[in-house]
Amino acid sequence: MAAQLSSAVAVPSGVVAEPTPAERAKEIAAALVKDPVYVDPVYAPALPAAKLTDVRAKAKALGYPVYTIVLPLSPSDAFQGKERNVITLVMDALRKPGLYVVVDGGGRFPWYEIKDVPTLDEKVLSPARERALDDTGYDAGPTEVLARFYELLAGPPLPAATRKPEGTGTRSTGSDSGDGDGVSGGVLAVGIIVAVLAILVALGLWIGLRRRGSAPAIAGVGAAPRREKPFRIPPHVAATVAAEHRRRLTRETTAELTDLGSELAALPTVAGDGLRHQELALDAHDAAGRVLDASRDLVDVVGAMVLLDQARRELEIAKAIAAGRKAPAVQPLCAFNPLHARATGRPTQVESDGATLTLPLCTECRQALKRGVAPKSLPGDDGPYWHGDDLWARTLFGAVGDNLSTAVNRGDYRS
Repeated sequence: MAAQLSSAVAVPSGVVAEPTPAERAKEIAAALVKDPVYVDPVYAPALPAAKLTDVRAKAKALGYPVYTIVLPLSPSDAFQGKERNVITLVMDALRKPGLYVVVDGGGRFPWYEIKDVPTLDEKVLSPARERALDDTGYDAGPTEVLARFYELLAGPPLPAATRKPEGTGTRSTGSDSGDGDGVSGGVLAVGIIVAVLAILVALGLWIGLRRRGSAPAIAGVGAAPRREKPFRIPPHVAATVAAEHRRRLTRETTAELTDLGSELAALPTVAGDGLRHQELALDAHDAAGRVLDASRDLVDVVGAMVLLDQARRELEIAKAIAAGRKAPAVQPLCAFNPLHARATGRPTQVESDGATLTLPLCTECRQALKRGVAPKSLPGDDGPYWHGDDLWARTLFGAVGDNLSTAVNRGDYRS
């Protein structure tokens, strides 16, 4: 028991240390030596392999080294969410000439920096970048923009944008007595502008009505309502949101792991039923640390969170018994999505394919089942997390089968 308590204090094994900016840059630089296109692991599912191959091929065709970096950026990361910090630190770490390009995986705007490539300058890069953004849609992913960017760089130089000459007014300078003509010319120009604006406004209203499907029929033919392309969150944006969500949940779970470890170490040893709950809390805490250490995705981090919640509930029961008061009754987390809320009411019977499961569910998931619709599950690699074959899917986060911490500590977590 003393050994378990001391291990509860020594929680660094479960603490996920955030890398320093220099360490993160060295990690990316080392990856770029092997593959000049670095994609953060959180974007692997969001960026199709064929498009990444296209980016590599078009970058290689340029004839000079190109280092492409696609990663999530947020104010809480090692680079403070700034592309220029990524480029500066990675260039210092890699120490190789070339074109360095960084794209925030949640956006589509490439940032670049040149290091010792005489054939490149801003007059070449800026027009190509702007054209690439113009040529790709608003919902284009970073790979599409990068491929077009490199394609344009390989072609003939694009003409630079030219400004219209200033000081070209409507007043004539060909005659000393041209004031009247200048005024009448100005009035005529204003009249033309007003007429054009009126036509554009009318055209805009007509297009708006057409898009809503309420334009009148033309020549007796009913015009079918036009359907606009529905907005969908692009995969690369969704990946950024998921990465930030996981990062925040990891920080919160790590903090709870440390706090709970300190409380377990400070709890005096009790006998009888209190000792049993204290040991269950220690086991769940230890299992949470193991899972957090080896976590690969959001589902793993949620698994660690569920284990810590179990440990916290067991600890509160042990403390109540030690104080001679009634143990609190706390519901477990929702089995379909532990991030929703705690279960409410009695466990719900769920029937599917002839099998019946009794699960703790939150109000939202219970109401969804009553309406005959699928509850909003925690997402996994392919749909709801329970479509997987890991421990979390097999046990629905401990709602089915053996004790979850026991399963983790005997090695079922990675089996």
